[in-house]
Amino acid sequence: VQLQASGGGLVQAGGSLRLSCAVAGGTFSNYAIGWFRQAPGKEREFVAADSRSQRSARYATSMQGRFTISRDNDKNTVYLQMNSLKPEDTAVYYCAAIERGAAWGTVYIRVSDYDSWGQGTLVTVSS
Repeated sequence: VQLQASGGGLVQAGGSLRLSCAVAGGTFSNYAIGWFRQAPGKEREFVAADSRSQRSARYATSMQGRFTISRDNDKNTVYLQMNSLKPEDTAVYYCAAIERGAAWGTVYIRVSDYDSWGQGTLVTVSS
């Protein structure tokens, strides 16, 4: 499977962005999907994830209520809507997928759970 993230850019604090992740190959609806981010000098961290069932989503504590993960199965695309952005949200954002072995209703939040990664898109939030 191949993933292509897009939609990053420069935004002022308090603004919004919507990231997209186009997924090619395999059966999109079978994948567990996640978003992660990595700020300069820091480790990659969990942002949001959706299960294969697409009925369970989970968010990192600091993103809860501000970010929303969603999917369009017709377009094989995953979205991350980010509202009320803060300077500390500045990072490269990555989408990732679990191709095989993901349990139906489980949401995976560890970097090591995912076996396919997109190239990342940079989000910069100015104060």
